[in-house]
Amino acid sequence: MEVLVVGAGAMGRWAGETLAAEFDVAYADRDPEAAARAAAEAGGRAVSLDAEESFDAVCLAVPISAVREAVRAHAPKAERAVADVTGVMDAPVAAMRAAAPDRERVSLHPLFAPENAPGNVAVVADAPGPVSDAILGAIADAGNEVFETTATEHDAAMETVQAGAHAAILAYALAAEDVREEFATPISAGLEELVEAVTTGTPRVYREIQESFPGADRVAEAARRVADADGEAFEDLYEEAAGDGAFGSGSGGERR
Repeated sequence: MEVLVVGAGAMGRWAGETLAAEFDVAYADRDPEAAARAAAEAGGRAVSLDAEESFDAVCLAVPISAVREAVRAHAPKAERAVADVTGVMDAPVAAMRAAAPDRERVSLHPLFAPENAPGNVAVVADAPGPVSDAILGAIADAGNEVFETTATEHDAAMETVQAGAHAAILAYALAAEDVREEFATPISAGLEELVEAVTTGTPRVYREIQESFPGADRVAEAARRVADADGEAFEDLYEEAAGDGAFGSGSGGERR
């Protein structure tokens, strides 16, 4: 079987290298040289973005803002299955239903940067079948933890774990004053590591996350509540935060 990976950026290369265990891989990108480099690294081939040939599966690895157009343009090239790894799910699932109603359809979101693989991969199996099962099998065999969700649940979760988390980290970076390294606490040192992890990425990727998911405004509102609180009001907020963590539990203990 052969899969066409549309997009030869970091996530497209991850997809191609991961799926190469089960598929022959072809790459297409608006930058032909990027497609050629990705193909050379993965042992596949590069094809023109407007090539009219067909493939067993097509995997879209494009920016969030381009996914609808990419699905319309390239889903018809899939004989059996269409997938995406864009990071949003409602839009690509709807687009794939419209463009490939009689094909297998899965939306995937690797919840990590490719250099941090393997990790958790969220999956909406909108129309599963043997080819999409092979895609998921290759991802699981590469050491990733694949779990099923819905487009609604996924996109709502991204408001917290991506848009809100990134906003909080970037806000800390923008608000922090320069201090001597000796003054670092375990908490501030951890935040500095998170700032480095976020700010060594690609600005456009983080921009598209903020534009695609709400969440930053809630972080700003919560920061204002903390800044304005005093006395018992602050302690109440502290207890609220300890009991209402994003993943259902507080951390407990003092780690000043």
